[in-house]
Amino acid sequence: MSFPPPILDHFVVDVRDKMDEAVEVYRRLGFQFTPRGKHSLGSINHLAVFQNNYLELLGYEKHPATVRADILQYPTGLNGLVFGTNDSAHVYDEMKRNDVPVQEPVAFFRPVELPNGKCEDARFRVVRLPPHTIPGVRTYFCHHFTRHLVWRDDWRRHPNGAINVDAVTMVANHYAVAATIFTRMFGQRFVSDETDKLVFKTANGRIEIVTPEALTRRFGDAAPEPAGRGEYLAALTIRTAGLDRTAEALARAPGVRTEKGRIVVHAKHAFNATLEFVE
Repeated sequence: MSFPPPILDHFVVDVRDKMDEAVEVYRRLGFQFTPRGKHSLGSINHLAVFQNNYLELLGYEKHPATVRADILQYPTGLNGLVFGTNDSAHVYDEMKRNDVPVQEPVAFFRPVELPNGKCEDARFRVVRLPPHTIPGVRTYFCHHFTRHLVWRDDWRRHPNGAINVDAVTMVANHYAVAATIFTRMFGQRFVSDETDKLVFKTANGRIEIVTPEALTRRFGDAAPEPAGRGEYLAALTIRTAGLDRTAEALARAPGVRTEKGRIVVHAKHAFNATLEFVE
């Protein structure tokens, strides 16, 4: 069996039809966002672009004619876990060979407004796992054909000092399903059972799978609302250039808690996604 390298490409916070509110909330948390994009699939987004991954606020216009079905299957919050690839056709074939359920690749685009006034199309092809293959998580691979329209230096400068998303925390009562899928996708050597959590290591970060009880011990009342789910994405751990700089940027933001070695943003003040800043 052959496996693609595991790379965390981006993370999706679904905001439904509240994009205007969401982008202002996250700007108050010290993130710089790209201009609003509109996908050829009908959805809209803003990106907070980091060193080699990014955070995407995803939603739709108020009173749309149609809404992407994959968005409507999940509540507001951190729902999308996206891996990167430079060869979506090959990944699709590999997943099929490795007994990972995948849907046919889908190509789409969005126009990108550049600082020089020009507009170009950012183009992608995604390979999605069927909904809830990993329970509670929208999982797919993203193949960027125009990376220069995403990872631009002028969009990677954040007042809060954010450099990269180093980890995403997933909640599950039982680790077996996610562990099995990740192992089929990328191989056994990236998955390890550690104290109170299962860790899946990638080339640029990690996924930590914890029980609901472990999540509460870690974040207390800053943890997100499960919204009736037993499994879901809960938190992002964001590495910064310095916590003093982060604290200054977040000084007027609500729901911020400073602790030893980290700053935590309450999920109810970040569209049901807990944010943890570390150096």
